[in-house]
Amino acid sequence: MQQDLAQLEERSAYILRAALSRFDNVAALWSMGKDSTAMLAVARKAFLGRVPFPVIHIDNGIDFPESYAFRDEVARKWGLKLLIAESEIKPEMSGFSCCGSNKTEALKRLMDEHGFDALIVSIRRDEHGIRAKERYVSERDRNFRWDYKNQKTEMWDGYSKAKDGGHMRIHPLLDWNEIDVWNYTKRNKVPINPLYYSSGGKRYRSLGCTHCTSPIRSGAKSIDGIIRELGNTRTEERAGREQDKEKKYVMEKLRALGYM
Repeated sequence: MQQDLAQLEERSAYILRAALSRFDNVAALWSMGKDSTAMLAVARKAFLGRVPFPVIHIDNGIDFPESYAFRDEVARKWGLKLLIAESEIKPEMSGFSCCGSNKTEALKRLMDEHGFDALIVSIRRDEHGIRAKERYVSERDRNFRWDYKNQKTEMWDGYSKAKDGGHMRIHPLLDWNEIDVWNYTKRNKVPINPLYYSSGGKRYRSLGCTHCTSPIRSGAKSIDGIIRELGNTRTEERAGREQDKEKKYVMEKLRALGYM
């Protein structure tokens, strides 16, 4: 279902402005994917052409070369304050040593170093069942744990700083869906990682690193082609992300422990 892009943008801009007014030290995660890049485009419009908070790339050293090139180009063009959180590659609970809790540990270290009390994350409710349980603002404790069974009522006036050394997660794109992001990207000429476009009959629909992301069969070589393709597919967006194919509740456990 296509939503009104102007209304989505207005709500997301409001959430971003409210976050910067309520919290002392805000940063945002940037994966170089379509969602987090669209969020930065909304921020640039909301804050008169600039992104007023640092952006964090959690780097395990094995992202796609195209993603690193895209990161550096957009960071330069948009004047982003880019922070790199270096993640180790070692065994962890999800079975994927490149991601999961290893990236969470890297993020913890960087947030401790900089003292961030709020983190903007560009997740959407329609991506995954556990993400559908999120709120625009949700609290993480000092160990990044999320009590998704006991969340506050969704009211901005009810939120303040997280307690006992924790932080707040801000989700400005929560109401968007996949086609909304692509329509917004097209309308606003938002830069896009070239891996989303078909090459050799395949493209990436959801981007992770080289170890846990697989392409899908596709002939879509433009945003219009992607939008047409999405209107006719029943394949889940994250079907190419190996972590989501793990045994039941793995993603839920990771999210509860602070994974993005």
